[in-house]
Amino acid sequence: MFIFVRRRVLGPCLRSGAAQTMMYARLAEVGKLEEPKREGEYDTGQMFVHSVFGYRGVVLFPWVAAVFDRDLPNMGFEERHKEKMKGAKQTFYQVLIDTRDCPFIRAQTEAVTFLGNQDSSRSLFAVPGLDYVSHEDVLPYTASEKPPLRHELYDKFLGDKGRETLRSWQAKNHPWLQLSEVHRETTESVRVTVIPFYMGCRESQVASVFWWRYSVRLENLGDLSVQLRERHWRIFSLSGTLETVRGRGVVGQEPLLSKQLPAFQYSSHVSLQAPSGHMWGTFRMEREDGVSFDCRVPSFSLESKGSDPTPSA
Repeated sequence: MFIFVRRRVLGPCLRSGAAQTMMYARLAEVGKLEEPKREGEYDTGQMFVHSVFGYRGVVLFPWVAAVFDRDLPNMGFEERHKEKMKGAKQTFYQVLIDTRDCPFIRAQTEAVTFLGNQDSSRSLFAVPGLDYVSHEDVLPYTASEKPPLRHELYDKFLGDKGRETLRSWQAKNHPWLQLSEVHRETTESVRVTVIPFYMGCRESQVASVFWWRYSVRLENLGDLSVQLRERHWRIFSLSGTLETVRGRGVVGQEPLLSKQLPAFQYSSHVSLQAPSGHMWGTFRMEREDGVSFDCRVPSFSLESKGSDPTPSA
């Protein structure tokens, strides 16, 4: 089975229809699908297509994360409670996204951000074109193109002498790259997945400000289209404050989740004047049949770690 892309028009297209794209008149073959791994991890350098967002990518390295799933329908109350507390271990991958596909996917492509520590400003250091992908979302393939992927860090990390550079980069930025917790919950067939990341602390004469980034993925598992209309966040700080944030949409958009385009992913940032806290909330969704409902965002913790990062790429 072969993988095709639409030249100068859109990203990956699988002949089998597994990726979320349509066939087009001008297609170019980019590789051949491999059998997905049911056990074990994919190796550094493995090319793949994202099974939901349809972009081409390459695996850099794996993370083992605790997944806190609020659904778990086949367990009793006590079993579900224990599972929520410890989290099921699952493999996720740090990956590079092919820059040719970035304009056409419904996901922000700056999935790694740091808080620079040179001054007291709130400037961010971002590494574009990276993502965190679950093992189940990887559709591996063997590339027929050379180079197999376009990204400014591809040669640096995966070239003939790049593997050592990649290992050094991972070791240096480990606290700020590490994916440790994933939170999921489904409401009315809309699944919300949240991954929080600590970014660093800003020190000033007045106070210390701690920053986090959180990635949110919304996925419609039902047959009817739904559209996100409003967000409602509650943010609790260890300092004792509780903040409420309401607004239209997310990141300036009101994404529509349909059968053809079922998922949307974005990232945002939050700051606290304390080293830890919690966030939770709801998304107001409107279904195509006119019914509106609140989709729960699972509660997730904000925990600081280590010392401030010194960004490197």
